[in-house]
Amino acid sequence: MKAIVIIPTYNEKENIASLVRQLLDLPVGLEIIVVDDNSPDGTGELADALAVESGGRVQVIHRPGKLGLGTAYVAGFRQALAAGADHVLTMDADFSHNPRYIPAMLEKASRGYDLVIGSRYVPGGGASGCTAPRILLSWGANGFARTMLGLRARDTTAGFRCYRREVLESVGIDEIRSSGYSFLIEMLYRAQRRGWQVGEVPIVFDNRQLGQSKISRHEILRAQQTVLRLAWARLWGRDG
Repeated sequence: MKAIVIIPTYNEKENIASLVRQLLDLPVGLEIIVVDDNSPDGTGELADALAVESGGRVQVIHRPGKLGLGTAYVAGFRQALAAGADHVLTMDADFSHNPRYIPAMLEKASRGYDLVIGSRYVPGGGASGCTAPRILLSWGANGFARTMLGLRARDTTAGFRCYRREVLESVGIDEIRSSGYSFLIEMLYRAQRRGWQVGEVPIVFDNRQLGQSKISRHEILRAQQTVLRLAWARLWGRDG
């Protein structure tokens, strides 16, 4: 079973080398696709060097600018599917998603789950180093999305995921209108509507130590708008 990890990057020079090497050291034979949005700090060039060092296990997609998290995932999905991936994982580049959880996520996927989420909100999960306002914001966003869209997963906004290729082939990734973090909610909504089995693995989310957070008030507003749009579509039995 071929598993490929997609890592979107923008100014992650402090983190990307250590993250890639830890992923390659895992005993599950991962390959990696870094999707870099022309990072001014040289992340893309460092990723190119890691690709050479990896002997073909790392690929790099260079995009002309900061085009959004959702479109970065779509670019990575396309390349991973073209490369024959059976499972496609996504994670952040800042170590908030620790590579050590990936074997458990793949094991869960091997037991019949089509989408596995690295979850803060199941027994054994949690968050470390996050401020109280950030924790409250995350709880609120998850509760809002779950209530409005009928989502059964506990952690609806998590970007640490493992998709079976058939899920990505079925949900219409090119039709998804969300471009930021709300892309994650829309992906989960579409997967659940198609009857795919969603499972969760407990993780501890570690707040980033190096670099700057990419979450902004604008992203939060767009996520709320996405949930309302999808709730309206759900009312009419549509994907969104």
